[in-house]
Amino acid sequence: MHPDDQIDESVPAQLVELFADGGDGRPLRVVACVCAGCGGRAFVVRLDDTEGAAERECAACGARAFLADSGEYWDEAEPDEAECPCGGGEFEAAVAFTLGDDGTVRWVTVGLLCRRDAFAGVYTDWKIDYTPTDHLLTLV
Repeated sequence: MHPDDQIDESVPAQLVELFADGGDGRPLRVVACVCAGCGGRAFVVRLDDTEGAAERECAACGARAFLADSGEYWDEAEPDEAECPCGGGEFEAAVAFTLGDDGTVRWVTVGLLCRRDAFAGVYTDWKIDYTPTDHLLTLV
């Protein structure tokens, strides 16, 4: 962990551990995904590794939201539904933003925690090569 890491208290410990080794020595800001509509924390997640995009759908109310800048690339995306090795498809989710020296987002990493067997994994990540990036930190 970097001394300047900012970890949301509600991020499951398994995901915090998963992200701890992924910052390349740069500070991380890790934010838990929470449905804005109902406060739910269980999601079906669609991902496209080629485009670097992710969308979550709340398992409780069906509300959908893009993660980080995914909405800008979704038209070109060919997403697949995330699936745990156990076959589970419902997850708690968190996003780790790797920050550059100037505090801008340089990398987005999506971690998922299976609700069936508690397997935690990085399911996709992508580089951010533009500025400003502050708006990304709220798109989880």
